Amino acid sequence: MNRQEFLVRATTRLGEAAVLTHPETMAPHAEDWRKRYHGKPLAVVFPANPEEVAAVVRLAGEYRIGLVPQGGNTGLSGGATPDDSGRQVILSLRRMRALRAVDPVNRTLTVEAGMTLAQVQAEAAARGLLFPLSLGAEGSATIGGNLATNAGGTAVLRYGNSRELCLGLEVVTAQGEIWEGLRGLRKDNTGYDLRDLFIGSEGTLGIITAAVLKLYPQPAAVTTALARVASPAAALELLQSAQQHAGAMLTGFEYMTATSTRLVAAHLGEVARPCLQIIGDTRKDMGPQAADSVLMELSHPESESAARGILETLLEQASTAGWVEDALVAQSGAQSAAFWRLRESITLAAAADGPHVKHDIALPISSLPAFITAMDAELEQRYPGIRIINFGHFGDGNLHYNLAPPALDGSPSAEARRTHYLEFLGLHEDAIRRAVHDRVMAMQGSISAEHGLGQLRRDEARHYKSAVEMSLMASIKHALDPQGILNPGKVLRLEKSFPGDFS
Repeated sequence: MNRQEFLVRATTRLGEAAVLTHPETMAPHAEDWRKRYHGKPLAVVFPANPEEVAAVVRLAGEYRIGLVPQGGNTGLSGGATPDDSGRQVILSLRRMRALRAVDPVNRTLTVEAGMTLAQVQAEAAARGLLFPLSLGAEGSATIGGNLATNAGGTAVLRYGNSRELCLGLEVVTAQGEIWEGLRGLRKDNTGYDLRDLFIGSEGTLGIITAAVLKLYPQPAAVTTALARVASPAAALELLQSAQQHAGAMLTGFEYMTATSTRLVAAHLGEVARPCLQIIGDTRKDMGPQAADSVLMELSHPESESAARGILETLLEQASTAGWVEDALVAQSGAQSAAFWRLRESITLAAAADGPHVKHDIALPISSLPAFITAMDAELEQRYPGIRIINFGHFGDGNLHYNLAPPALDGSPSAEARRTHYLEFLGLHEDAIRRAVHDRVMAMQGSISAEHGLGQLRRDEARHYKSAVEMSLMASIKHALDPQGILNPGKVLRLEKSFPGDFS
């Protein structure tokens, strides 16, 4: 069918300012955050309300145009990037930022999908409440994208993933109908849980346009501690002790290898400097003196002094047991922020360093030390000089187990370093990824903990999931999106016989 006719009708419905077709204006939307995927969309459209989203979906079905939903475009698996066919349209939810309702007694906010996570946090805080989802991209990531990928972040240990923080949804279906499921209920046992079906589906089953979010009381105090640990096994002992002492007050437990913090020191030195007492000397020629570390966060309902007291007692006992070699409890909000900046800057430092082999894996918490020890040894033996940039949410079993090529001697230019890295990845990336994922699956883990499959891990999932599981997923997709117009080529690579498959 005539694609230009689709554009004319979409422009008539949305207005000229809401439809981009020039390559230069579309370019920022057509590339993923990591700059790994580059698409060539037919257009980028910006509906302003659910009715306009539904109208675009109906047009897409009529003209058999693939739609790629997009929020803040901060995803890390290529799930919001179109292909290069020119037959897909990016549907951006950024204009839909309204706060629809507040119920402080029920502790809920109802917001549209284009509101950023930071704005949601601010709306909750303005009412003396807490929306606990927190991640590095919260200033630009949107709540619709968070829910579509079931984002995790740093507080999953206490509050759960995005799925646990959502009570109801509004969704536009693949047929262009609007499902109004914005109910702020904590119990609703009336059939299939459609909410949970759409959350985490990465826009392949329906387009989330609004959500009812669960809020919590603001803690009276939040404090952090940075601790140098002897080993991953020691970190696990510390986690168990912290959970025993603090219970639900333990809201964060992040693990950082020495190589991870050394990367921050190399590329973002000012960020690492306030933490050197714990993480050690991170200069290249003093590498062995750098240490693995853990960042703990405690939220207390009464006072900062009480929270600090719990952390100090915990760390004293951990030091006596030999799990912790040194530790520093934050004495101010600024110091806590400095600790978190170190953790949150690892991804930025890695991007500055160059292309890495990235993994977003989940394991049973009890298996973390064994995985790290065995996987490190295997990779270091097979690829001498490889740098293991392992960090992540140790408290919920999620590691960002990333691998950097061996460093070049001297002071190479950024261009020379990038060329070296790309050559290494070209030779070894597939084998490294398979080795890591094989061990993860052998230990009953998952190849994607919080970033989603997108297009980056789509085929990997097919390799590891059973035929029964893949068939069930394909059946759901076929039932809800028989034309295959919603985010084609993501999550599933469907068979050629699937109607409307754009992959």
